[in-house]
Parts: sequence; structure tokens; C-alpha cells
Amino acid sequence: MDLGLRDRVYVITGGSRGLGFATAQALVADGAKVVLSARGPGRLDDAVAALGAHNATGVAANLADPATPDLLLTTARDRYGRLDGVLISVGGPARGTAAGTDDDGWRDAFETVFLGSVRMARAAAKQLTAGGVIGFVLSSSAREPIDGLGISNGLRPGLAGVAKDMAREYGPHGIRVLGLLPGRIMTERNQELMAATGDATRAEAAARATIPLRRLGEPHEFGQVAAFLLSPAAGYVSGVTVPVDGGALHGL
Repeated sequence: MDLGLRDRVYVITGGSRGLGFATAQALVADGAKVVLSARGPGRLDDAVAALGAHNATGVAANLADPATPDLLLTTARDRYGRLDGVLISVGGPARGTAAGTDDDGWRDAFETVFLGSVRMARAAAKQLTAGGVIGFVLSSSAREPIDGLGISNGLRPGLAGVAKDMAREYGPHGIRVLGLLPGRIMTERNQELMAATGDATRAEAAARATIPLRRLGEPHEFGQVAAFLLSPAAGYVSGVTVPVDGGALHGL
């Protein structure tokens, strides 16, 4: 199946590792070009090298910085001459309960996870034309709270609502907006969460038992779904949140 990705250009935040990088790999494999952002240059250099310098450009930037969206979008146009979409992926906030997180913890997470994502989407929508797409990497916590991830439980559902609202606002201009809800994908983030329990092996076994497919997902499995949803092949998919979780969510 031809996804229609050849020579299309996407900006991916949080693109140096994990789900963002997996998506970049899938896009590039089908002929797209990508601009990746991350806070540190070291991993970015490795990611660009893995994808090929002619396919990818890295930009060290923090999504909490109001100047970041214009920097990334301008880089895409200057480097590749066009912009077809953005995937907004942000590292998961700190562990802890909602009630046990102090004001500073909430503010720090809000600035990056929530406001940084909204700001990036708004800026992208101003530059995208008909056929463009904005994707938010959220979490299964957007539908079901996850024990020990109170900040995520608070912010991710709000972003899902933002994505739906933006889909209705930008749809008449031919711009799609959607969200992805990764479940237990074996990224560094999930490895860290399991290690934090004090017994990573036991935590992984417990997680597998809650997933109907009885295994954790691999990053490339998420990346392939994301690449499809960002592609012209999914041109009539908008305003939805798509779980990639092995069937773990209990709701319809």
C-alpha cells in the first residue's frame, strides 16, 4: 500500500528517541523527510545519523520555549521547502499522585506537556495548507487513569479535548487533527517506570497480564500506526484518538 509519503515533510517533537523516533523511522522508510526536535543535541545527532542526513534534520529545542514552534516550522521550510504535518510528542511527566504533586510540579508539566503542545499545534495550523495534519501523542491515560501518574491523568485528557476542538476549527481548512493513545510500549520511559517499582521483571509481568495480547508493544508498532495516520492514506481520519495499546483499554 502506498501511503503517499514520498517527499512530504513532517516536524516531530521529542523525535530523538522512543515513540517520536519510531514514527520518524516509519515516515522516512516511506520516503518522507523529517525535522526532529529534542532538548539535548547528543541524541539528536544519533537519530539524524540513523535516519540519514539527507532525510532528517535535528534541532535542539525545548517545547516549553515559546520560540520553539516557529524555529521548527521555519527549519522545515528552509531545509525541505514545504510542511505537511507535525507530530507533537512530549516526554511523560514525573511519577506521583495528583494530590501529592505540588504546585511547582504541576506548573512545570503544564508548561511543556500541555501549553507547549497547544502552542506548537496553533503555530503549525497557521502554516499548514489543505491536506496538512497535526498529531498529538497522548497516552491511554487520556481515557483511563494510570496508577502513579497523576499529572498525566490530569493533563492528557485535556489535550485530547484540545485535539477534538482543533479538529472542528481547522477541518474547514482541510487540516486534520488527531491523537494517538499509546499503552504499554517498551520505550525507555516504560522501562524507567517499571524499574521505579523496585522489581522491573515483576512489573513487566503484571503489565502483560492486563493486556489482552499478553505482551508489551514495540516502538515500531506505534510508529507504523502514527505514520499511516499522518499520511494522505488516512485523509478522512480526523477528530479521533486512536489507541495503540494491545487492547488494554476497557472502554469502547
